[in-house]
Amino acid sequence: MELTEPTVWNAERLELGEGLRWVDGRLVLVDLLAGRLLETDGDRPAPLRELRRLDVPLGAVAPVADQPGEWLAAAGTGIAVLPAAGDPRPVAELVADAPEPTRMNDAVADGHGRFWAGSMAYAQTPGGGTLFRLAPGAAPVPVVTGMAIPNGPAFDAAGTTMYLADTPRGEIDRFTVDAATGDVHGRTPFVRLSPGEGSPDGMTVDAADHLWVALWGGSAVRRYRPDGTLDREVRLPAVQPAGICLGGADLRRLFIGTASVGRTPAGPMDGALLAVDVPVPGLPVSHAHAV
Repeated sequence: MELTEPTVWNAERLELGEGLRWVDGRLVLVDLLAGRLLETDGDRPAPLRELRRLDVPLGAVAPVADQPGEWLAAAGTGIAVLPAAGDPRPVAELVADAPEPTRMNDAVADGHGRFWAGSMAYAQTPGGGTLFRLAPGAAPVPVVTGMAIPNGPAFDAAGTTMYLADTPRGEIDRFTVDAATGDVHGRTPFVRLSPGEGSPDGMTVDAADHLWVALWGGSAVRRYRPDGTLDREVRLPAVQPAGICLGGADLRRLFIGTASVGRTPAGPMDGALLAVDVPVPGLPVSHAHAV
């Protein structure tokens, strides 16, 4: 089935639909504040199935290489392994000692197996957010500090370009990444949004090195060219798109998680999982290496 317009994927409405990934032929996502890890089919609309429910916020997960059913997760105030069976295994505590209540937010693995995870203050305090990098066999490293709400990051196919959004500031920056070490440098502005356009949230890079961005509060997702100019916009029936990924059999199905949190009253599509087909496919999901 070809989806020419944004289509509601099931009847469930999420509090905060984030961290979308296309993994092993199905869509995986989180309901962040509820601590739920979910999956659903990608060929046609289907109900969500709950894989895990944590007692802390679950920002995002990455599949662990060579460990089917195992996930590396940004959860609560740190990083944990969610095994195929059994209790979560803590890996690193990152923000439990922050000066104000803080939690993990978005996260993703890059093509070299490193796990990148952002933190944010519950009060969304400017300067209260940090992007951390976790490489196998190494201690977590704060890579970008002084943010409010880091979202993403998103990497190109080579893993040498990283996009990172600071949502409240309406900013997306681009970094050069050293493939061997994961060190970042050359931070440059990529996109700057005005308040009326919405705020940049979840992001993904497609096979043509264009960046897709969910616009929280903007009822839209946008595709930007590598030079930062706007290529296209898809309008949505939900106000707060939060997480996106390209999946489906040919990686051309754009899945969009939205949020109902803070919407009083929530509209009928706020919190819905949406999908629409696009011409250019996405990139295969990256796996985190065992830690």
